[in-house]
Amino acid sequence: MQLRFTKMHGLGNDFIVFEASEQALPTAAQLRALADRRTGIGFDQALVIHPPRQPGTDLFYRIFNADGSEVEQCGNGARCVASLVARQRAQHHLNMDCPGGLVNAELLADGQVAIDMAIPQFDPTALPFSAERRAERYLIDAAGQSVEIGAVSMGNPHAVLLVPDINTAPVTTLGPVLESHPRFPQRVNVGFMQIVTRNEVKLRVFERGAGETQACGTGACAAVAVGRTLGLLNESVHVHLPGGTLLIRWPGPDHHLWMTGPAVSVYTGQITL
Repeated sequence: MQLRFTKMHGLGNDFIVFEASEQALPTAAQLRALADRRTGIGFDQALVIHPPRQPGTDLFYRIFNADGSEVEQCGNGARCVASLVARQRAQHHLNMDCPGGLVNAELLADGQVAIDMAIPQFDPTALPFSAERRAERYLIDAAGQSVEIGAVSMGNPHAVLLVPDINTAPVTTLGPVLESHPRFPQRVNVGFMQIVTRNEVKLRVFERGAGETQACGTGACAAVAVGRTLGLLNESVHVHLPGGTLLIRWPGPDHHLWMTGPAVSVYTGQITL
């Protein structure tokens, strides 16, 4: 089977993007093989574009991690899908649908993409997360210590930790422990956030099913949402990730959160599965 794809990235968080209507979907084992950076194409996620499933939408897309598991949402991936399809169709606005919900996208004049990431959901059942009640902070036992986290769903589950310095944050040790913690029955993305000013943070994210990535769009949204809820951040925040910077704007509860950042097409290709 031949797979035709476009290799893309958002701040180094890289993807293959392809149309499901043109070809059969790869199996989970095939996706894992394709994601291998030595013997395959190499990517953090595979993005699959389907015909629209709801009236008033332009398309439906699915997201598969490098380990072959399917997830609900991917912020950098949403920008890449929007950029690719908007340019193909000569559109500036797209109404997109994915397992995490509806996503409105706008292709800006400078080539960046603004995405409406909907309203952050803090109810533990939205992640899901095992907790007696909603709280701004939770204590969770992990790796022999008590860790304080914020928890929020951006269409996918996120735990956010405040750290004094992301360069020394225990991303590679605590990240995988929290990712698979039993209080997160569907696993969780783990963000380590250093607050620089009320308008600027630094962030590293250990992504569910992919490990630490160069950037995580929903992780940046989750970090700002948690920081805003704790009263530590202003409405507009620049989030500096290892791969670059995203602008996140969230007025607060009951308002939609917007993410703006780049989406880059690297090359198109074809591979035999």
